[in-house]
Amino acid sequence: MVNSKIEKHLSEIEKIFLIKINNKDILKQALIHKSWAVENKSSFFNERLEFLGDSVLSLVVTDFLYNKYPKKEEGELSKLKSTLVSKQQLAKWSRELNLGRVVFISSAEESSGGKKKDSILANLFEAILGAVYLDQGLDACKKFLEEKFLNKEIKFEFQDYKSLLQEIVQKKFKILPVYEIVKETGPDHDKEFESVVKVGEKIFGKGKGKTKKQAEQSCAKVALKKLSKDSN
Repeated sequence: MVNSKIEKHLSEIEKIFLIKINNKDILKQALIHKSWAVENKSSFFNERLEFLGDSVLSLVVTDFLYNKYPKKEEGELSKLKSTLVSKQQLAKWSRELNLGRVVFISSAEESSGGKKKDSILANLFEAILGAVYLDQGLDACKKFLEEKFLNKEIKFEFQDYKSLLQEIVQKKFKILPVYEIVKETGPDHDKEFESVVKVGEKIFGKGKGKTKKQAEQSCAKVALKKLSKDSN
């Protein structure tokens, strides 16, 4: 049963990447989370491929940004890169590809919503990328990432709202903004956080997100809009 499921998943990955995998064992390994391996008394899981895929992703994204933005300074490029290789971004891409359906996790992980967790989805994305690199080479990974994601994602100029807000608040008020998580809702595997950002004693923005960082970025964005209106 497991073997037939894995074979089906392998063919789905091949369709997504528009490739024909030569060494199917490598790709099989990419789909197996350590929790499943422990539950099934196996030493066959994807953490080494995840490690490799992380480096492949970093190289492809760095090369892409370096060539696309010849006039951007190192600091700006670093901000863009950190966004594009973040766990949050990789989990987003995994969801777009519906990769949660192909990962093998333990029954305990599955019952706690493991197939929807950012960490598992992001690590799976890196592991598959590592497997494709070993089997098809760097060019295949580069082509896939650029055509499927980078050329689309990079159309917007990502703003690190927290950093931008800090710069403006420091300049205008001579103090730092302070973030506070004021509310948590939902079960452990699907929490939502609500954050506020204060300048002095005054609340300048409220925001929500699936992680604390997302909530803080959200309220920083609201605060920036408020400051923009106040200055007009």
